[in-house]
Amino acid sequence: MNPSEPFQIPPIQVANDLTLADLRVALGKGWADFRAHPLYGMFFASIYIAGGLVLAWLLATYGNSMWLIPVASGFPLIAPFTAVGLYEVSRRREAGLPLGWGAVLGALRGRGDDQLLMIGGFVFVGFTFWMILAHGIFAIFMSESGMGSQSLSLLQSPAGLGMLAVGTVTGAMMAFLFYAVTVISLPLLVDRDIDFLTAIIRSLRAVQLNQLVMTTWAAIIALTLFAAMVPAFLGLLVVLPVLGHATWHLYRRTVD
Repeated sequence: MNPSEPFQIPPIQVANDLTLADLRVALGKGWADFRAHPLYGMFFASIYIAGGLVLAWLLATYGNSMWLIPVASGFPLIAPFTAVGLYEVSRRREAGLPLGWGAVLGALRGRGDDQLLMIGGFVFVGFTFWMILAHGIFAIFMSESGMGSQSLSLLQSPAGLGMLAVGTVTGAMMAFLFYAVTVISLPLLVDRDIDFLTAIIRSLRAVQLNQLVMTTWAAIIALTLFAAMVPAFLGLLVVLPVLGHATWHLYRRTVD
């Protein structure tokens, strides 16, 4: 590109007519992908589960058990990046391409550039910022309650209920922001050779044009992920792969 030329976003169109029926179709196709190739899904889900268990153990052993709440709330922020390999499985199955561990794991490197890595760093910074913000919220309400930092009874006090309310709203806003940034951009980077800023712009545009459907999809992801994390994260062995594959098919429906 000539440096004197103005920056132009590649002409990637996004649909503005998504319906709730598209979510049912995407989930059905996601379940079919998982059933066809369950080992890939369980492999990537196991990485996510291992990370969650390690974090929980570290916090319970060396830190404050109260931190399990913000960790559990913010941990789903990194789920989309974990699903990149699942997008490649769905892409290859849809295109009739051969599947192998080399090809699937190779998708984590992107297309020989740093575009996926840039978004991964963006999500990691966001998760770190959420933990800092959660610490500030906790410190404010803890000082008002006058209770010790290790006291779980704080959650039963008016200050504790206020902390949960403020933390939940703040966490939900951050989670939706990162969802809007990644829901279309990550599968788009797996599928096409574009830069991460263009992918993010298209992802935000897709959410803007289909607010009801995309917000519903975000709620489905959040509720199912939290429910799957309850039994020692083990429910994620099925839930995370199905959601990852389904997101790929929702992306295919959204991007022209």
